[in-house]
Amino acid sequence: MAVRIITDSGSDILPGEMEGLVVLPLTIAFGNDVYHDGVDLSHERFFELLTESTENPTTGQVPPFRYSQAFDEIVNAGDEAVVITLSSGVSGTWESACTAAAEHPDKIHVVDSQHVSVGIRLLVEMALDRAARGATADEIVTELEASKGKIRFLALLDTLEYLRRGGRISNVSAALGSILAIKPVITCTDGKVVVMEKPRGLKNGRGIVADLIRKDGGFDFTRPLCIGYTGLTDKPVRSFLESCTDLWEGKGEVPVSSIGATIGTHAGPGGFLLAYFGNEA
Repeated sequence: MAVRIITDSGSDILPGEMEGLVVLPLTIAFGNDVYHDGVDLSHERFFELLTESTENPTTGQVPPFRYSQAFDEIVNAGDEAVVITLSSGVSGTWESACTAAAEHPDKIHVVDSQHVSVGIRLLVEMALDRAARGATADEIVTELEASKGKIRFLALLDTLEYLRRGGRISNVSAALGSILAIKPVITCTDGKVVVMEKPRGLKNGRGIVADLIRKDGGFDFTRPLCIGYTGLTDKPVRSFLESCTDLWEGKGEVPVSSIGATIGTHAGPGGFLLAYFGNEA
């Protein structure tokens, strides 16, 4: 009996990117045009559409029937599954997975990641590694539940415009922030995405993010780590890494990935997201 790992496109992992992983897409709607994230809408094309549009797109959760299809296939093959979902604090996808999993209570195990994007990716990488090493579904779930609260998630946004469009901040706050060149630092708290700091300018923002990592003792390179960029270029990531070489140079590799629609809808282009485990004593 094999243990299969399932996640959703809120992880920003593309279908086929990781061997043995099933990625179920959320939907993204620009007006009447509906796309499946990462399937018929690439990360690059999403940001092209986002910057062309005057209104924010809407995102839709993975529906229960899509989970049921995936679960039935796995159970019929005699296998089990560990499902790692987008945080229940930002999407109904976790609830959809739980609804479908009720049909197979002993075979399907659902984990609320309490994270978004690269934060989910870290849990997925852990789960795939443990499954490949022969861990049981229960063992994988136990480790994920113990680890998810230790993941540090930070992001630096280049613009407040898309938070305004999505109703996350008011027009007045967005206008004032633009005048003051506010570049918000974002984190995940209790499964929700919140503004942590409001530095003026990207240089100050990068400095705050780097200092927060230093307070965690730096990156634990023995565990999964990832930094992602929003938009059409990885320049935000390169600028950040060049500003804090003490955190990574000569210590280990910092994997870089692109960010898609689920978080990109609210973050907008020009930002970066980072998920890691710290080296606290």
